[in-house]
Amino acid sequence: MIKKVIVFLVLFMVCSGVWAQDASAVSIMHSARNRNQSETMSTRSRMVITARNGNTSERRIDQYSKDGPNGSRTVIVFQSPASVAGTRFLTMDNAAGGTDQWIFLPELRRIRRIAATDGGGSFMGTDFSYDDISLIDRDTSLDTHTLLREETLHGNLCYVIESVPRDSSYQYSRMVLWIDKNSFFIYKAEMHNRRGELVKVMEMSDFRDMQGRLTPMQTTITTVGAGTSTTIFMEIVRYDDPVPESVFTTAYLETGRP
Repeated sequence: MIKKVIVFLVLFMVCSGVWAQDASAVSIMHSARNRNQSETMSTRSRMVITARNGNTSERRIDQYSKDGPNGSRTVIVFQSPASVAGTRFLTMDNAAGGTDQWIFLPELRRIRRIAATDGGGSFMGTDFSYDDISLIDRDTSLDTHTLLREETLHGNLCYVIESVPRDSSYQYSRMVLWIDKNSFFIYKAEMHNRRGELVKVMEMSDFRDMQGRLTPMQTTITTVGAGTSTTIFMEIVRYDDPVPESVFTTAYLETGRP
């Protein structure tokens, strides 16, 4: 009798589209996050921070990313202006599916580990939080994904996917992403706080062919209601350049030497 009930439930879910919808949403997210396959990625970018009054400030950053045993690893190095030069940030996926993060602040001459509870804090005075740095590459297993609908954005038909974090302590209660139906580019992400309010919008644009891989050369994150935004303009992008393993260590954060 139990087997018959299970079979009936499975058939009901497949026929109603509930199972198919969840499975397709996960598949879409996997395709979007693994679209550009490479061993490493090295970039130099110009970061423009726009204040509420319209004033802007700029920073130059280098970024190195590489796959590791537990997922992705990224180091961000601030090159200018002098007030932030030498600041280095490391984020690494861990075996539990989460992320470990550390930051080196030159003025303090020490490394500080970023606690999971601090993930919602502003990253170096920008509109990005510490969690936002790895949002687009966030492990699909950390969230429950649902295909909400299909709609056109920027003239392209997109899947609209809702991702709800399994961890209730995560800074966002839900993320909604617009993913190109053909290319699986992520064009846009909306982030909602624990009260369900829309608090940030991230948009990717200016896709260019870089070593045979279409890459978003501009990423803007806007804080809703605050009137502030931060835009990253990619100036140099290199795939599969050698990056020493020692770069992804706290020793490198402290010394800046591989």
